[in-house]
Amino acid sequence: MTEPERLEGLPGRYWHRLEDGRIQCDICPRYCRLNEGQRGLCFVRGRQDDRIVLTTYGRSSGFCVDPIEKKPLNHYLPGTPVLSFGTAGCNLTCKFCQNWDISKARELDRLQDTASPEDIVEAAIATGSRSIAYTYNDPVIFLEYAVDVAKVARQRGIKNVAVTAGYIDAAAREELYSFMDAANVDLKAFTEEFYKRLCTGHLGAVLETLEYLKQRTKVWFEITTLLIPGYNDSPEEVTKLSEWVMTRLGPDVPLHFTAFHPDYKMLDLPRTPAFTLTTARDIARKVGLHFVYTGNVHDEVGQSTYCPGCGERIIGRDWYDITTWLLTEEGRCDICSTAIPGLFEARPGSWGPRRVPIRIGRRERA
Repeated sequence: MTEPERLEGLPGRYWHRLEDGRIQCDICPRYCRLNEGQRGLCFVRGRQDDRIVLTTYGRSSGFCVDPIEKKPLNHYLPGTPVLSFGTAGCNLTCKFCQNWDISKARELDRLQDTASPEDIVEAAIATGSRSIAYTYNDPVIFLEYAVDVAKVARQRGIKNVAVTAGYIDAAAREELYSFMDAANVDLKAFTEEFYKRLCTGHLGAVLETLEYLKQRTKVWFEITTLLIPGYNDSPEEVTKLSEWVMTRLGPDVPLHFTAFHPDYKMLDLPRTPAFTLTTARDIARKVGLHFVYTGNVHDEVGQSTYCPGCGERIIGRDWYDITTWLLTEEGRCDICSTAIPGLFEARPGSWGPRRVPIRIGRRERA
């Protein structure tokens, strides 16, 4: 019999012991049941010394200063820079993952940045970043690290942004979002079959997260759906998804339809045609949603913000450049005074499309 793997990491939360001696991880709806030395499906949470440990605490796959619109968040401090980072691993198994080299990592043998929460917040301040985004894989699986960074950030006046698939258990969800100011939730499709076949997850858990954010928190959130040709892009499914958002979350939650490109295990599909995105946007707007956007394509019309009161373009966007700004200091349309939901300032930021990798802390081999 082989010896169990020896895992290094800091103690994690959200687990309990089962009657058969295994430990169940309760961070997400997978509820991985582990013997000593075993890791969960996410690969970064495992059992060591009769408890769950987080093996990636303090270790990142890299840091980069991005435009906030890249998360994507169009109604949250537009034009400002956000310090983005992630770790490794993921608790979903999406065959179309566009960050697969990070999220699907099973060996941490690449060089990594090691940084304390204080290091990260200091870097955000030094780069002029207004917020920190927990992204690239998913903050759900590095919750303890994300929360510790967020606590320090909040003390220093830096906002916190979760970029997530929303696949999280109820107790962990409450803790994570109590320290987040904004979020973009990836609603991958609107059928259970899609989640089962392509992600080995469940749609219901993600819908619960979205309703929780709307009903129980003050977190500003937007939704992204990657439209994959032949899998989740039919007008019927887009209609059902849009109607659910309209009915359960309301007309003011921004919805982003973004274009798929062949990646990871789905290399045999074509890119999403721009027409598909435009059609989806038209459907969602006809359902009644006020703010519907297209992404991963050049589409100034589909990426701009229009006032739901007078219909005028009040924030024009050309990719990540802001070309029009017709908002008052109070975040109202400068033409008809309709209030626009989100977090806006008197003037937008001027970060533009820049993507600037930075070094934080020190580098070491995992």
